[in-house]
Amino acid sequence: MTEYAQLLAEAMRARENSYCPYSGFAVGAAILMKDGAVYRGCNVENASYGATNCAERTALFTAVADGRRRGEFAAIAVAGGPKDGELRACPPCGICRQVLSEFADPEELFVLWATGEPDGESGEVPCEVHTLAELLPGGFAL
Repeated sequence: MTEYAQLLAEAMRARENSYCPYSGFAVGAAILMKDGAVYRGCNVENASYGATNCAERTALFTAVADGRRRGEFAAIAVAGGPKDGELRACPPCGICRQVLSEFADPEELFVLWATGEPDGESGEVPCEVHTLAELLPGGFAL
């Protein structure tokens, strides 16, 4: 299994913990650090929709709370779809892209998301892979 396949598998595991009673759309994310460590996160919804947190930010904030900082992040994988349904393309939202850019060089961070269910024979998950720079042209930076 490739490094990205393993990261997608971690995102799918994180998705199992999603708290999504309002949208019914479960998302998991896994962030790979340059030293090989992985941090997972899931979406956590709230009745006050603005208080909802995306899986990508949950994973990122967990890494930051553990002392991780800019320059340590290598890749993030996202897996999403209806709570008890099949995976479908779920790229990070604009807010998550901007927050990721705070902690990773957009040219160096790879962002991947599952585009369907794992292959029955190989177990590989079909996905798209981009740099954060491709997904966030003109991102805000100080």
